[in-house]
Amino acid sequence: MQRLKNLPPMDLLRSEKMSSVQLIIPVESAQLAVSYLGDLGLLQFIDLNSDKSPFQRTFVNQVKRCGEMSRKLRFLKDQINKTSLLSSALPNLQPDIDLKDLEIQLAEHETEIIEMNANSEKLRQTYNELLEFKLVLLKAGGFLVSAQGHVVPEERELDENVYSRDDYMDTASLLEQEMQSRPSNKAGLRFISGIICRSRALRFERMLFRATRGNMLFHHAPAEQHVMDPVSSEMVEKTIFVVFFSGEQAKSKIQKICEAFGANCYPVPEVFDKQRQITQEVSARLAELEVTLDAGIRHRNNALASIGSHLLKWTIMVRKEKAVYDTLNMLNFDVTKKCLVGEGWCPSFAEPQIQEALQRAMIDSNSQMGTIFHVMDAVESPPTYFRTNRFTNAFQEIVDAYGVARYQEANPGVYTVITFPFLFAVMFGDWGHGICLLLGSLMLIVLENKLRSQKLGNFMEMAFGGRYVILLMALFSIYCGLIYNEFFSVPFHIFGASAYECRDPTCSDSHTTGLIKYREPYQFGVDPSWRGSRSELPFLNSLKMKMSILLGVTQMNLGIILSYFNAKFFGSSLDIRYQFLPQIIFLNSLFGYLALLVIIKWCTGSQADLYHVMIYMFLSPTDDLGDNQLFWGQRPLQIVLLLLAIVAVPWMLFPKPFILKKLHSERFQGRTYGILGSSEMDLEVQPDSARQRHEEFNFSEVFVHQMIHSIEFVLGAVSNTASYLRLWALSLAHSELSTVFYEKVLLLSWGFDNIVIRLVGLIVFAFATAFILLMMETLSAFLHALRLHWVEFQNKFYHGDGYKFRPFSFASLADEED
Repeated sequence: MQRLKNLPPMDLLRSEKMSSVQLIIPVESAQLAVSYLGDLGLLQFIDLNSDKSPFQRTFVNQVKRCGEMSRKLRFLKDQINKTSLLSSALPNLQPDIDLKDLEIQLAEHETEIIEMNANSEKLRQTYNELLEFKLVLLKAGGFLVSAQGHVVPEERELDENVYSRDDYMDTASLLEQEMQSRPSNKAGLRFISGIICRSRALRFERMLFRATRGNMLFHHAPAEQHVMDPVSSEMVEKTIFVVFFSGEQAKSKIQKICEAFGANCYPVPEVFDKQRQITQEVSARLAELEVTLDAGIRHRNNALASIGSHLLKWTIMVRKEKAVYDTLNMLNFDVTKKCLVGEGWCPSFAEPQIQEALQRAMIDSNSQMGTIFHVMDAVESPPTYFRTNRFTNAFQEIVDAYGVARYQEANPGVYTVITFPFLFAVMFGDWGHGICLLLGSLMLIVLENKLRSQKLGNFMEMAFGGRYVILLMALFSIYCGLIYNEFFSVPFHIFGASAYECRDPTCSDSHTTGLIKYREPYQFGVDPSWRGSRSELPFLNSLKMKMSILLGVTQMNLGIILSYFNAKFFGSSLDIRYQFLPQIIFLNSLFGYLALLVIIKWCTGSQADLYHVMIYMFLSPTDDLGDNQLFWGQRPLQIVLLLLAIVAVPWMLFPKPFILKKLHSERFQGRTYGILGSSEMDLEVQPDSARQRHEEFNFSEVFVHQMIHSIEFVLGAVSNTASYLRLWALSLAHSELSTVFYEKVLLLSWGFDNIVIRLVGLIVFAFATAFILLMMETLSAFLHALRLHWVEFQNKFYHGDGYKFRPFSFASLADEED
C-alpha cells in the first residue's frame, strides 16, 4: 500500500496545481513586463476594474489608438486583396519601428491610397462615359440613317454640347444659331439617344410606350463591348437606344424616365461627317485615358506591394500592443500612483519562469525598482488547466464540451482516449470500413502542417481537429471488425478453418443442411460459418447484447471508483462512507451480478434463462431455480445481494444530511472538530466572486439535494445499463445495412452478364458505402459514444462546473482574431 502511495501522479488525471499571485509593477516597466508575460503565456490576469466601463479605464486612449491603427491595417489589407496582390508571409528586413512612427506611417499610407482610389475612380468614370459615348455614336448613326425619310435636316436637335471645351463651343454655337433661325423645329420630329443596362431595356421600352401613349419610335441594339459598372466594378452588358418623338412635353417625360432607369443620354449629330469627327476625338481621348489609368494602377500596385511586405509584421505588432494595453486596463494603481497592482492565476510550475520574465523586463526598461511577485492564499476556486498535446487535445475537448472539470477533480479525458474510440468501434465494427477511416485519418495527419495554415470549411475543420480521434476510432474498428469477422459484411477465414462442417460431405449450403462441430473453436472472433446460417441473427444478437451489458457495467463501475479517488483526494471521508460504498454495492448487487451470470453462462455453456433469473430474483427470491441454476449457492447469494441493494438506498439517502447537520451544530456551538470535506460543503464559487466560508447551513435544502441524488442514481443504474444496449442495436444496424448493400446491390448487379449493369451496381455500392456507412453511420456511432461518456459514465463522478485557465498569451491572439 505504501508503494502505491509513492507512485508519481498520472498525467492529465488531475489539473495542474494553480497559484494565486499578485504583481506590483513599476509604471515605467509595466508595458514591457506585460509584453514578456504575453510571450510566456502562463499567467491569467484577474480584472480588478470590472466595475468600470471601458471608457473609464486608465489606458483607454492607447487602446483607441491601437484600434484605429487596426482599422487602417484592415483597410490596407482589403485594398491588397482587391488588387489580388499576395502580401509576403516573410516581411522584408526592416529596422524595428516605434508605435508612434507606425501610427504616422499608417495615416500617410491610408491618405495616399484613398487619394489614389479617388483619382482612379474619377478617371474610370470619365473613361466609361467616353466609351459609352463612342458606342452610342457608332450605333445610333445607323438608326438616324434609317430615319432620314422622317427627319428633315432643319429639325435635328442636340440635348447638350459634346464637351464644355472651347474647340466644341464654336461648332455648337453655329448649330444652335441654325436651329434657332428655323422656328419650325418645335413642331418637327426629335430624338434622344443613349445607353442602358440590357436587363432594364424591355421595362424601359414599355414605360416609354405608356408614358407617350405610343407616340414614339424606339430603336435599340446591343453594345459591341461590355462597360464597367462604377458601383459594383463589374463588366455589364448594355443596350444602345434611340427614341424618336415629337413635342416638348414628350421630351420632358422621356428625360425623366431615362433618369429613373439609370440610362445615360448622349447627343449624336445627324450629319455623318460630324459623327466621324466626334468619334475620332473621343477615340483619341480614350487612348490618353487608358495610358493614364494604366500608369495610375501601376503606381498604386507598387505602393500596395511595398505596404504588403510589412503588413504582417505591423499587424502582429499592433495586435500585441492592443492586447498589452487591454491587460494593463485590468490592473490598478497603488496609492503612490507609481506602481500597477495586478492579480492572477498561474500554474505552480511556471512561477520561476514568470519571475525571470519580470526580471528581464526590469533590466530592459532600465527601471530602478524591481517587480514584486508573491503568492497569495486563494479565496476563490482556481481555474482548471491541463497540459495537452496534439494527440490528447481533441479528447480533452470532447470532455470540456460537456463541462470543464472542477479544479483538480478526476479528469475523464484520461480514460476517454481509449474508451471513446473503443465504444465507437463496438457499434461500427467492420475492418473494411475501418481501413477506409484509417486511410482518411492518415491523410489528415500526413498533410497536417499544410492543412494547419489553410482556411478549411466547417466539416473539414472538425475532421482535421479530430484527426487523432478518427485514427484511434479506425484502429479499434479494424480490431472489432476482426472480432465480428466482417469486411464490408463479408466473412473471411483469416485465422484458420471453420470449426463447423456439413453433416453430408456433398452439401455446401448451410441454409438447407445443418452444420456440426468438427474441430476446436475458431481461433479469433466469430466463426465465418455463422454468416448466412439460420441461427446467425439469434446468435449475434445474444452475443452483442450480453457484451453491451458487460461493457456498460464495467464502465459505470469505473466511474464510481473514480468518485472514490475524488473523495480521497479532497479528504472527504463522508463521501466515501455514505456515497461511494452504497453506490458500488447497489450497482454490483444487481447489474454486477447480471454480468457475472453472463460470464458463467458463456464459460459453462448453460441453457439457463437469465431474464427469468433476474425477474424472479425480485418477485420470488426464495423459490427453487430449477434449470436456471448456474452454480451452487446461487439462491442464497441472490437473497443476500437483494438485501444489500435494498439497504444501500437508505444508506445513501439518510446518514449524510444528518451528519452534516450535526457537524454544523458543533461548529455553531464553538466546539472543535476535524472538518470533513464534502461535495455539498464546497462553495459554488464563480470566477468573479470571493465568498466567505461561513455560509448558513440549510438542512432541508441539503436533504432534498441528497434525496434527488439518491433517486437519480437508483433509477439511473437501471436506465444507464439499458442505455448501453445501444452498442448492440447500432452494431446490428451497421452490419445489416452493410449486408443489404452488398447482397442487394453489388451481388445482384454482378449476377447480370452486362457490363453497364455491373458498373452501375458498383457505383451505387461505392456511393452507399461512402455516404451512408462511412459518413452517416460514423456520425451516428460518434454521437452515441459521446452520449455514453457524457451521461452514463461521467455522471457517476464528474461535476464539470469549473472554468478554464485562459492565460494572457500572444499565441492565442490570431485564433481570437479569426
